[in-house]
Amino acid sequence: MNASVSQRAENEIGKVKDYSANNYAPLPLVLESAQGPWITDVDGKRYLDCLSAYSATTFGHAYPKFIEVLREQTQKISIASRAVYVEGFGDFAEGLAKLAGKEMILAMNTGAEANETALKVARKWGYRVKGVPEGRAKIIGAEGNFHGRTTTMISLSDDPVARADYGPFTPGFELVPFNDIEALKAAIDADTVAVFLEPIQGENGVYVPDEGYLKQVRELTSEHNVLLILDEVQTGLGRTGTTFRFQAEGIEPDLITVAKALGGGILPVSAVIGNRDVLGVLEPGTHGSTFGGNPLAAAIGKAVVDELATGQWQKNSQELHAALFEPLRALIGRGVTEVRGAGLWAGVDIDPKIGTAKDVCVDMLEKGVLAKDTRAKTIRLAPPFIVSREEVDLITRAFTEVIEARWQAAQ
Repeated sequence: MNASVSQRAENEIGKVKDYSANNYAPLPLVLESAQGPWITDVDGKRYLDCLSAYSATTFGHAYPKFIEVLREQTQKISIASRAVYVEGFGDFAEGLAKLAGKEMILAMNTGAEANETALKVARKWGYRVKGVPEGRAKIIGAEGNFHGRTTTMISLSDDPVARADYGPFTPGFELVPFNDIEALKAAIDADTVAVFLEPIQGENGVYVPDEGYLKQVRELTSEHNVLLILDEVQTGLGRTGTTFRFQAEGIEPDLITVAKALGGGILPVSAVIGNRDVLGVLEPGTHGSTFGGNPLAAAIGKAVVDELATGQWQKNSQELHAALFEPLRALIGRGVTEVRGAGLWAGVDIDPKIGTAKDVCVDMLEKGVLAKDTRAKTIRLAPPFIVSREEVDLITRAFTEVIEARWQAAQ
């Protein structure tokens, strides 16, 4: 155990290791509370949260408006079966559909559920509308993707860690290199019903495709009567400076999946968003969820939609983008090899000469900043988009100090 970890923290970590399956490798700290962009550990030390629960706390922690909605809704009704109507779900569905410029939604709980739902809808559309022979529908994904860790989602993945020992895998998928329009063109055939992509690959290191790539994908899929499904679970709802990333690319997907920030940092809420010509293929009994669209989730989701509809937070992400990215890019060649991203979402590649990305994240904790590695060399910085300029400056100052100290030690 790390010598700097207190007995209180050590006790909690020990219980987790004893009684919880070992499917995560957490950083050595134990959190107790959080407010806004700040979190506090059990020993009273505060950290600026640049992990944001993988963008689930995009509005920060305990956002006052969402807490008030939570309090009011739980006093009325928090869960009910979709076998009945409950006031509020219709407002949520209408608000989210209009926010995305679409006609309807299908509410679920998690990102993986939303993504699996989108795949089911695409296959049904392929058989009922496009006329693909039963059992032959093909969906094309991108190498390096992350759409979740269910059996179906890892069948669409090429991540060896996520896939090892979990086969046999679900058939009907083909992967092509991300950001390679020619490879995608060669893969599309008469049985292809959908192309399924993240506009920016988050788990793959905040990998941003070339300008114009997604527009070419949209043109290609339209030409071949193939659905374009965009996984906006991490990129959507303001993270990259626009409400949805596809808006910055000037395209219109057929289906959009959202989650994480849609729950306001309070509970799991997800959805598939689309028009009637696609989502309308579903019929009663063909898909559902006990908790999907429950009254509490609908109330929180509607509150999130209302906040995003103001445009205030997307604007904040845009305005603070340069303050985050310019100091990071100034470190290229001095411990950093590349910086990618959009809005308040950065992927920073660490030069292996100074250590791993996790080494840097541990050093950042000492500076009072919580960040997390993805892959061995990349750190993701994703502060809540409610941060101030002063807080962004604190992030970049701490990061610069850590990188420069490691760079000097490596010389």
